[in-house]
Amino acid sequence: MGEIFPEFMEKLKIDLKNKGYKLTPQRRAVVSIIIDNEGKHLTAEEIYDLVKEQCPEIGLATVYRTVQLLEQLGVISKLELDDGCARYELVHEDENHKHHHLICTKCGKVTEVKDDLLEDLEGKIEETYKFKIYDHSLKFYGLCRNCIDNDK
Repeated sequence: MGEIFPEFMEKLKIDLKNKGYKLTPQRRAVVSIIIDNEGKHLTAEEIYDLVKEQCPEIGLATVYRTVQLLEQLGVISKLELDDGCARYELVHEDENHKHHHLICTKCGKVTEVKDDLLEDLEGKIEETYKFKIYDHSLKFYGLCRNCIDNDK
């Protein structure tokens, strides 16, 4: 994302301005942490801990508000993994299909499955039930390779 980071921030700046907000240093730091940790599915508290290293003056409430705003703008999406924590991941505009998650019930590791495993099923549902699908979520729960190997 390094080469498109300035473009990304400029678009975010415009999107925020259109909603009556500014791209403050704190918001910029939150977005930077999310981008730098892409694929890790951080909680707001984990984002806060990482941002605090760059911006010691930032408060947890600021991170929560920023995360909510970024979600409203469609920059990030919330991921509920049934563990009581909301996690966040970057939304890619060029991603024309959804992805799924593998969740280890032992260590909590989350792995993304990049293929849209439900594309054919979505088409069948839309045709059969005359129902337009805009989104779906699929989560598999089990043990990751490391936990399986450690149990041997």
